Amino acid sequence: MSSPLKRLTGKVFEHHSNPWSAWTRLLSVPLVFVPFWTRSWRHAALVGAWLLLNPVAFPEPEDDSAWATRAMLGEEIWIAERPLDKAMAVNLAASVFGIGGVLAYFKRRPLPTALCTVAEIALLLLYWRMMAEYYEEHRKDRG
Repeated sequence: MSSPLKRLTGKVFEHHSNPWSAWTRLLSVPLVFVPFWTRSWRHAALVGAWLLLNPVAFPEPEDDSAWATRAMLGEEIWIAERPLDKAMAVNLAASVFGIGGVLAYFKRRPLPTALCTVAEIALLLLYWRMMAEYYEEHRKDRG
């Protein structure tokens, strides 16, 4: 029997593995900057609500044929094991650029913000590729 947290995580990933969920979340990265620019708690609440709802707002995909689906399902398996591998480093680097982008945006410096955002999204796409490969290698372990 699995733990309640593992069941909850599994339910979230069942929906988040829908390509619409994965791609809209990735494309929502720039939305994170809006509350810092406007310095509005209301905007922060709206963006936060969207980012929390996005992973469960879409139905489960019918199969795992979509690349984004395999990437999200691979991430689910990877998170359960958390190996200290290249994917961890890429994910950490993406987070560093994300934080750098937020800090630059807070200071209203558009060029560093844009560069950090492009780097973050590029690294996230590399991470997705790694997660899709991880899924292919470990799909039998899912469940």
